[in-house]
Amino acid sequence: MENSPTAMAFSVLKTLLTSLFFYADKPLIVFVDKCKHLQFIRCFLVSAFLFFLRLLPSLFPSFNASPFQSYKFCFNSKRGEALCPVADGGGGEPGIARALTQVLSIVTDIPVSSRKYEVVRSLAERLIDDNLLDGNKALQEVNRTVLAAAFCRTLKQLESAVIDHGGSHVVTGTPDGGGSVIDDYYRGLRRVVRAAKFYGDLVRRRLSARDELSRSEVSAEKLAAELLWLVQKMTACGCSEDALRRWSSAQHLARLSLSAEPRLQGALVKVSAFLLDQARQLWKEADEESMKYDELRQTNMNMLVSWLPLLCRASNGTDTPVLSINKRAELERTLELIINTLDEEEQEKVLSLWLQHFTYCPSSDWPNLHDIYTRWCTASRTSLLLLN
Repeated sequence: MENSPTAMAFSVLKTLLTSLFFYADKPLIVFVDKCKHLQFIRCFLVSAFLFFLRLLPSLFPSFNASPFQSYKFCFNSKRGEALCPVADGGGGEPGIARALTQVLSIVTDIPVSSRKYEVVRSLAERLIDDNLLDGNKALQEVNRTVLAAAFCRTLKQLESAVIDHGGSHVVTGTPDGGGSVIDDYYRGLRRVVRAAKFYGDLVRRRLSARDELSRSEVSAEKLAAELLWLVQKMTACGCSEDALRRWSSAQHLARLSLSAEPRLQGALVKVSAFLLDQARQLWKEADEESMKYDELRQTNMNMLVSWLPLLCRASNGTDTPVLSINKRAELERTLELIINTLDEEEQEKVLSLWLQHFTYCPSSDWPNLHDIYTRWCTASRTSLLLLN
């Protein structure tokens, strides 16, 4: 039986072996692109491991083979992605999930100029909407799982596209995000490490992905637009929290965006604005006594620290404002609400970050958080007087 002790033991063994294999495979990714022999060895080892997984159930006939879900693996070493398991065939993943995954992958990969783009995009929307309108929990879970995976994949592609096209240089003349609360020594050290990482990424990708350099700057802008579309679909399916968490932790992309092309910056501002609005909605629905409340609070903090500098720099756009006047005013109120959920020290860090970037960007006077900054100063002054 599947739930017997033997079945459980084999399931644990399979999971342990798979995890160890993933961990052992990661160091190879760094070198496989530089040596064809290593590529061959890696493919051979992966094939042998997959054969071993498939062979185990036949060696032990009394074991129900259903826990041994079939696996396939990503060999996209050019992008530096780790080996990852994906349900394959008639195992655990339903056909509708595989179909939606394929369609979303094509939507992200093909250019907007292709005459097939609108066809595939419409097909993806119809699949998602049909799953949602059906009301079945299993179909809704398919939407949530596949959309979350697509968002993560597109986010990685966007970061790679920005780096590949020269967006990884260090922004000069811009204040460090730590503000006055960070010691000068650590601030300088962070700048050195950040610069080394940026240039290291640039050199590594130029050497290992020369065939991908034909992508235009529009491709990065297109990926950002796809992210906005995906997060809108995730919100409709009730899984915007996952997108918010991933976007708030995309600190590397947020730093790269400060030196990106204006059109790409505008697209990223739209994604951030939409997700900040979702953060406000989720916060209103959160229970203060639950663990989710603390997680949302930390996510909000990460969101502000990561993307507030871009909001200060890229709100005007190349010819027209990225956001309308009403949307700007609404987002300012959202920012104030989210900042108010933080404790005093976190508010200081966020507001110090805002003040520096707001001051160093003469081309933009938004977002204007002067009122909440003044209120924080008053509250801090009052706290000091109460201590004395």
